[in-house]
Amino acid sequence: MSLSLETPALLFSATSLILLAYTNRFLTIAQIIRSLKKHYDDNHNKSILIEIKNLNLRLSLIRYMQLFGVLCLFLSVFAMLLLYLNQKTIGIYLFGLSLLCLLISLAISFWEISISVHALRVHLKDIEENEKM
Repeated sequence: MSLSLETPALLFSATSLILLAYTNRFLTIAQIIRSLKKHYDDNHNKSILIEIKNLNLRLSLIRYMQLFGVLCLFLSVFAMLLLYLNQKTIGIYLFGLSLLCLLISLAISFWEISISVHALRVHLKDIEENEKM
């Protein structure tokens, strides 16, 4: 089995863009939570509290998405270093582990997006029920 030094480097641009997208999602959700908390402090509405809890779960998932994304990048760089030092076998296994971390990060991302879509559908259902009245 052979792996060139350039192969792990291919993950850099993709992983960097993914991490940027994760950070943007984190910042957006954090802003929404701050706004909802202010509304909750004023009204003590139970539905707002449920929505904040949902968003808190999504923040936790994004943290794990970022963790595995950074770990993917770290392992790719370490694999490149080992390949450079002619430690091909260990480098290949570390690169495989970095790909596994990327897959885990993407799977958690899919989970987080599913939660988001479900929450949006609940909001749309409320609108549809109000329209029928």
